[in-house]
This record gives sequence, structure tokens and C-alpha cells, in this order.
Amino acid sequence: MMRALVLIRLALVAAVLVMAPTQARAFDLFRSEEITIADIQAAFKARTLTCRALVQMYLDRIEAYDKKGPRLNAIVAINPDALKTADELDAKYARSGPTGPLHCVPIIVKDNYDTIDMPTSAGSLSLKGSMAPRDAFQIKKLREAGAIMLVKTNMAEFAFDPFETVGSLLPGYTRNPYALERVTAGSSGGTAAAVAANFGAVGLGIDTGNSIRGPSAHTSLVGIRSTMGLTSRDGIVPLFLDKDIGGPMARTVADAVAIFDVIAGYDSADPVTAASQGKRPDSYTKSLVKDGLRGTRLGVVRQLFTPQNTDPDVMRRMEQALGDLQREGAQIVDPIRWPRSTTSLPPRSSAFASSSTSTTTWRAWGPPHP
Repeated sequence: MMRALVLIRLALVAAVLVMAPTQARAFDLFRSEEITIADIQAAFKARTLTCRALVQMYLDRIEAYDKKGPRLNAIVAINPDALKTADELDAKYARSGPTGPLHCVPIIVKDNYDTIDMPTSAGSLSLKGSMAPRDAFQIKKLREAGAIMLVKTNMAEFAFDPFETVGSLLPGYTRNPYALERVTAGSSGGTAAAVAANFGAVGLGIDTGNSIRGPSAHTSLVGIRSTMGLTSRDGIVPLFLDKDIGGPMARTVADAVAIFDVIAGYDSADPVTAASQGKRPDSYTKSLVKDGLRGTRLGVVRQLFTPQNTDPDVMRRMEQALGDLQREGAQIVDPIRWPRSTTSLPPRSSAFASSSTSTTTWRAWGPPHP
């Protein structure tokens, strides 16, 4: 009799495990580290993951690593409605499938994008608790595509620092997940650290002169600073409106492009986007070609990383990268020669211009942007 009861119980347990995946089973079968948007979508389709389970995984990582453990100090606000939204998306998925191309993709948002469900403080204590009446255009487009705005991230106060991520809203610096004693650059360093640490799937940053590209480079990410006018500036607290460009920060090119595909486009609230009408492709994902480097001509600006002013490890990595590009079919022009009439770089056309155009005066945020 006892043996029969044991067998019945084991059969019931097995039946539960075979049925629709529970949150616990999803945790067992799916790990959040380094997953891509395609991984998330595949897991939903295979019914090995729920939106609630995915969001909870990221919240657990934030709890473990942002203010505890390594104390990355990247998060300034967590969406209080994240799990509720996840449940709603799970219900919609059960009824009719995914809500859009970014169904339940948790987004990490820099703290100068307006969001109706989290404060927008631009890194400043003076704006603590400030709630926007509506979403920024890019945030609205992401929600329409099914994404969840998971957290807001630390930033240089009012985006005014290309070197490090520190403001008056959150005490202390945001730390680089790959080397805690090193900076994340600025000003989108909070987003960079959070994406690199797998606090969410992908992130949003803002670039005035370096603030997407610098943090992405510091934390091994892909960042897109697009042409002015391809993405809307509506609902973003500016540093310099004529130079600010919002864009994605992700662990893979495919993820960055998936976000860019959604946020790029005309917005009547931002006249600068009118110039892009009729000029963007139907989808940027068509440019994700496996052998896309073949035949591409890439110039090497040696003046920007000379042995006398560059860390030897960085020099080795640069040489390795050039070799990798060449092996993938790129034509490397090394070095690019400036006109004989000058030994200097072109003058910087931004608020970060040096008083001299000598190559020795360009600072750590990188080359001038045209």
C-alpha cells in the first residue's frame, strides 16, 4: 500500500513538470546571463519561459549585485509595475501570441528619458522624484513593440561628463563590471554597466560627443550613435540639443539593431526627424550580413593611439582587432595619412573643443565627431 502511494505521488509530480512551465521550472531551464532578444523570443515560443520569470531573474540580479556584492551602483529606480506588466504580457501571449517584435524584452533606460512609470531626474538631486506627464517618443515606440521599461540608470549629472558616471542624485560612482576599480566613462555609464552586468536585456543611452560610444567601449558593448534626425529627441533631457542623439546599447550587434529598428523614425514632435522620411530602410536587420565586412575599406587613425600615450594592453587589443577585421575580409588602410599641409586633426565642432588642434590635445573621449 505504501509503495503504491509513493508511486502515485511520483506520477503526480512528473505530470506537473510535464505540463505548462511554472516559474520555478523556467528558472531551472533558462539563465539570464548574456541572453539575446532572439534567445528570449525562442524561449517564449518553446514555452520554457514566462515574462514574469524573466523579469524576476533580472530583478534578482539587480538585488544581488547593484547595491550588494560588487556594488555596481548603476540603478536609480526600478519600475514598480514591472511584474504586473509582465503578467499582462503573459496573458496576452497565451491568448494571441507576442504583442510585438520586442515582446517582454526588459529595457534599461538612462535617467534622462521621460517615463510615465519612473521618475526622470537626469542624475540630479534637484529633479529627484520628478514624474513626466508622458513617455519620450523612443520609450513609447518600445512599449508599443512589447518591451518593458525595467529600470532607470545612473548618469553623469545632466550628462555633463564624458569620463565617469557620477551625479548628485545617487551617492558614489557607477563601477565597471569588468574591473571594479575602473570607470564606465560617461555619461551613459549607468546603462552600460547595467547591460554588461545583465540587469536587463538591452539599454538606451544618449550621446552628445561620446556618451554612448565611450561607455560601450569601456564595457564591451555595441552602441549606436546614429545620424542626427533618424531618432527623435522628444522627451529626453538635453545637454546640447543640436548634438544629442539617443540610441541603443547592447551586448550584440543584432540586439542593438533590433532596438534601433523600433526607435528610428519620424516624430512630429521633433522637426529634425522630418529629414529622414523616405530615406531609412524598411528594416536595418537586412544589414546583418554574415560576411558583411568582406570588401569593406577601413582606415586606421594611428594618431589616436600612439605607443607613447596608450596603455600597452590597449595597443595589443587594437592590433588584435585590426587582425580580426582583416581576417573577416576587410581591407585595412593603415595608417590613414592626413594632408601634408597639417599634422593636426580636424577641429572639433562641439562644446568639448580644445584650444589647440594638435594631436596631443585630444582628450580621452576619442576623435572629433564631424
